[in-house]
Amino acid sequence: MQISDINNDFIESSLSSMDAEEILKWSFENFGTRAAIGSSFQLTGSVIIDITSKTGLDFRVFTVDTLRLHDETYKVMEEVESKYGIKVERFAPDKEKLDSMVSRFGEYLFFDSKAKQEYCCEVRKVEPNDRALDTVDVWISGLRNDQSKSRKNISKVEMVVIKGRDVLKINPLVNWSVDEIKKYIADNNVPYNKLFDEGYDSIGCTICSTPLNEGEAPRSGRWRWFNGSDDNKECGIHIPKKGGK
Repeated sequence: MQISDINNDFIESSLSSMDAEEILKWSFENFGTRAAIGSSFQLTGSVIIDITSKTGLDFRVFTVDTLRLHDETYKVMEEVESKYGIKVERFAPDKEKLDSMVSRFGEYLFFDSKAKQEYCCEVRKVEPNDRALDTVDVWISGLRNDQSKSRKNISKVEMVVIKGRDVLKINPLVNWSVDEIKKYIADNNVPYNKLFDEGYDSIGCTICSTPLNEGEAPRSGRWRWFNGSDDNKECGIHIPKKGGK
């Protein structure tokens, strides 16, 4: 199958009605190494990897290594590689772009303004993620509707445009609750980032992700200094243009 064979009718009539294991199996059966799970090793991504392993198919997992991840994140990557017999593909920031940014604005520019936080994320996360997506036609992600207001209307399957090219984006657990995710992890002995046991709800770079206080919204721990002034907490990876036909 080619990505050009998939239209909105097929997405609506077929793909959107599949459960998580069915759509993951469909992705790797039809697209092989041109399909990949993109994961920052949030809880949902860990579950997606485990469900995919149960299909018996070979599969790819890639991650963006911003070079500022928590030690616990690197550790769970190693645990995933060991348990599932895979190699997590790591995409890091371009050294010249990173050095230029730090030289101009300093190591902690993300504190200065929303624009500089987004610039830092562009260099450390979005651009490496785009390089990863150059290698795929099907991008499998761990977005869920209950993660934030900006994600409540995300679909299970959508065609998005990445650098002028259509990519099928699949969010197989989009309708799962956090309780369902945690139960699956416990029931299936899934490797997960142990920072989630310390009050974290969303984990990215050190400094830019912190544990939640009681009663806070799920992504309040991300870029905490912007809480109240800007609650649209996104790094830019998941804000592509719509595509399809």
